[in-house]
Amino acid sequence: MNKQSFEALSAGTLPHRLGSNAVLKEKIGDDFTRWSVREVGDGNLNLVFIVTGAKGAAIVKQALPYVRLVGESWPLPLKRSFFEYHALVRQGARDPGMVPEIFFFDADQAIIVMEYLTPHVILRRALIDGRQLPKIGRDLGLFVARTLFRGSDLCMVTRDKKADMALFADNIELCDITENLVFSDPYFEAEMNRHTSPQLDPLVAELRADRDLKVEAQRLKHLFSAKAETLCHGDLHTGSIMVTDDETRVIDPEFAFYGPISFDIGMLLANFWMSYFSQTGHESAPGARDAMRTYLLDTIETIWETFRVEFANLWRSERKGILYQASLFENRGDPLGAEQALNIVLNEIYHEMLGFAGIEIHRRILGLAHNADFESITDPDRRATCESKALKLGRHLAVNRYRIPSLKDIRATAERLQKETLA
Repeated sequence: MNKQSFEALSAGTLPHRLGSNAVLKEKIGDDFTRWSVREVGDGNLNLVFIVTGAKGAAIVKQALPYVRLVGESWPLPLKRSFFEYHALVRQGARDPGMVPEIFFFDADQAIIVMEYLTPHVILRRALIDGRQLPKIGRDLGLFVARTLFRGSDLCMVTRDKKADMALFADNIELCDITENLVFSDPYFEAEMNRHTSPQLDPLVAELRADRDLKVEAQRLKHLFSAKAETLCHGDLHTGSIMVTDDETRVIDPEFAFYGPISFDIGMLLANFWMSYFSQTGHESAPGARDAMRTYLLDTIETIWETFRVEFANLWRSERKGILYQASLFENRGDPLGAEQALNIVLNEIYHEMLGFAGIEIHRRILGLAHNADFESITDPDRRATCESKALKLGRHLAVNRYRIPSLKDIRATAERLQKETLA
């Protein structure tokens, strides 16, 4: 496609705009006039189309110069597609087969053409429907361990890591969204906030007056902005994962940035805890989703345990960066020193992860961008009952994270909260 000023695609214009592209013709079909185009984007930021032809299908994703959820009053740079493209390339190399294959990228038009995943569905939708997917815990635990370890100074060549940090440091606007919408806006009366009112009003007022909570939220924001350990997905939640019973794929890393190893894992687990509390709003009768709730808590533990084991394996086999060098430990006959350092690092990741999870729960209920786990519960009283339990767990995770010894303890707290009624 010739370079031209940015123009948003539509189902009608896409075939003519992209029909001469050799890569697309090979993947979809030579005759673009016979392409079938269906817009499927339901996210907050972008246009997404499924394009089908005689040879196959592909996804065409285009960034818009504004936040789609809000409109043109909130401008946003098109270069976020550049960061998404580069993040997908790196994730694909660090954990092959876990992200869609990229076919074509046009920086000027902010277009990424990638593999069409079928019969995959969005994980969040599957969990709302009560599906128990057997592989996601292990698949996601391996993905976060491999991508986060291999994108850090534990593994990367120092020059390459610093060059990559410089590249992703320009993803300023999307980091700004996270810094404000996640860590600050939920804790005061920000203009774009919303929550289930009046049912949650007393609890929301209590949380916004909670000095300990606000201090911890800002400590976590400090970590987010200052601890550039690894390339993070930046928006890893159940809406950014596509699944079948046999396969798990991670999509949409346009918020990619260099940050704490703990960030992606915390955001991910938060969404499983929210799904846990939302099940009451989706069950046909009390107790009908008890097995689903057990499955979700089991999956949280599987993700963390898989991450911990794989991170340790990579530590022992691929720790070739500037941190905790083997020349100081194993090569000097002190493997126990390396193991001691590993335990300290994993313990730090664990406690930070809990804090990020708590803050993510709060922003999804009190901020601008809510999730369908709760939003699809049409009865506001029922929805508020589910949300209140999640908000309480979020506060516990953020404020008490250094006093929570294990996920088993969090499981007991979640199960206790699940039995409560809205005060």
